[in-house]
Amino acid sequence: MTTAEFIIGHSTEDAAEKKKEARKILWALLAALGIHLLIGYSLAVFGGLLYSPFSAIEEDKPVELTFMDLATPPPAKKNSMFIENDESKQTAEPKEKTFESNANSIAASALPASGDAPLPTQDGKSRRGIDFENRDYVAPVEGAQPQPSVAEQATPQPQATVQPTPLTKSEEFAMLTSKPTPPPAPQSSVKPAQKFQRPQTKVRISGNVASLGSTSVNAIATPQGRYAKLAWNLIVMRASNYFDSRGESAAYGAVDVSFVIEPTGRISNVTLERNTSNQVFANIMLQAISDTRLPPFPNELASSLPEGFQFDAGFDYSPDDSVTVHTH
Repeated sequence: MTTAEFIIGHSTEDAAEKKKEARKILWALLAALGIHLLIGYSLAVFGGLLYSPFSAIEEDKPVELTFMDLATPPPAKKNSMFIENDESKQTAEPKEKTFESNANSIAASALPASGDAPLPTQDGKSRRGIDFENRDYVAPVEGAQPQPSVAEQATPQPQATVQPTPLTKSEEFAMLTSKPTPPPAPQSSVKPAQKFQRPQTKVRISGNVASLGSTSVNAIATPQGRYAKLAWNLIVMRASNYFDSRGESAAYGAVDVSFVIEPTGRISNVTLERNTSNQVFANIMLQAISDTRLPPFPNELASSLPEGFQFDAGFDYSPDDSVTVHTH
């Protein structure tokens, strides 16, 4: 290779190398410019989110505080379970109010305690509800009006006037000092009134009442308890009448119904909660409840329960063809 060829070749290689270096520098500049643009755009975007043009306006806006009550609201007060008591056996007010009733009673049990429920222990049939004795259904009968006797209806006959015989001094003294014989009481055939009696079936119970005595529970008489007994008896009377006339096709089983008694005495929100019988038996009880007409609340009850109260009832049709009713 001659010296001229070497110089020319070397110059060509240098030129190519310089072009390559120039391209690298250009690409580096373009890359740097792109990175700077990307960084600038990112700063502009995020800076706009953090420092929006409305931030100055929002800073001038008065601060608004919202107070929220985070306290847990108290649970709705539930009424004590109702149990019917015999008014003739009413006792002093118990210290512990377990049940609400029409008459006070203090818990006692004829058998030793054998369970955990606040109830006495007793033998009986395996049924739902809380009944302490067996009682047949007795329909109410109003007393008959007294009828006048035959003697009262007869027109008295006039009698001839008889001149009295003069009395001696001793006879007058005897009449003044003697005690007159009282006239016989008038006899009148009056049929006495017959009070309604709800049917009851003594059920088997295992409770924790330790005091021995006549079977009872801790119950306190309240206006609601007295009204509940009246309402329950009226419903049971109508249900018994409906079942006697329409229950030929009813099947054995249990029906639970809930409803609301309003202060006016109106029954509303009648709901079938459970039915192990057939629809015939369920419809009889639902219709009996809906058709019952109750008197308005007394003032003392209306003031404490302006919205009324819920009543839960059960009706059980057993294979022995008996229908037992209970509250729960």
